[in-house]
Amino acid sequence: MAEAKWYVAHTYSGYENKVKADLEKTIENRHLEEEILEVRVPMQEVVEMKNGARRTVQKKLFPGYVLVNMIMNDDTWYVVRNTRGVTGFVGPGSKPVPLTEAEMKPLGIRSETVTIDFTEGDAIVVVAGPWKDTVGVVQKIDHNKQTATINVELFGRDTPVELGFAEVRKLQ
Repeated sequence: MAEAKWYVAHTYSGYENKVKADLEKTIENRHLEEEILEVRVPMQEVVEMKNGARRTVQKKLFPGYVLVNMIMNDDTWYVVRNTRGVTGFVGPGSKPVPLTEAEMKPLGIRSETVTIDFTEGDAIVVVAGPWKDTVGVVQKIDHNKQTATINVELFGRDTPVELGFAEVRKLQ
């Protein structure tokens, strides 16, 4: 099977989040979760001064562009290219060019795979993030996205939470 790479889709400016939502819905409807792994609109925190008040807001890092982690084939190319709001892929002509490791690093996208020592059903403890020190049981592992889904108790009921492999450790 071919390896998934990050590609850049050009969109109408201001339509990035709509394209992301539409593309994710199409992926789910066409059952392409194994071929189109992730859709991202890169954001950055910016401090704005407005009416004398400082506020931190999220701004698009690349207005008019959406990043797509996918295995490039005719089906995936067609789905992304024909999503409303997408004008094409970044690359010469109609040939999409994947991002290189050097281009992905400043975006915070890691391509290295993390090996894990737990499986579904194992008890794990969260070691980072807002759920730090929470203990849960692994419900699902997604090696492509490098995430584990655990159930945590929230407001008296079990709620699934998706965490990155780096945020969890197997409970000894």
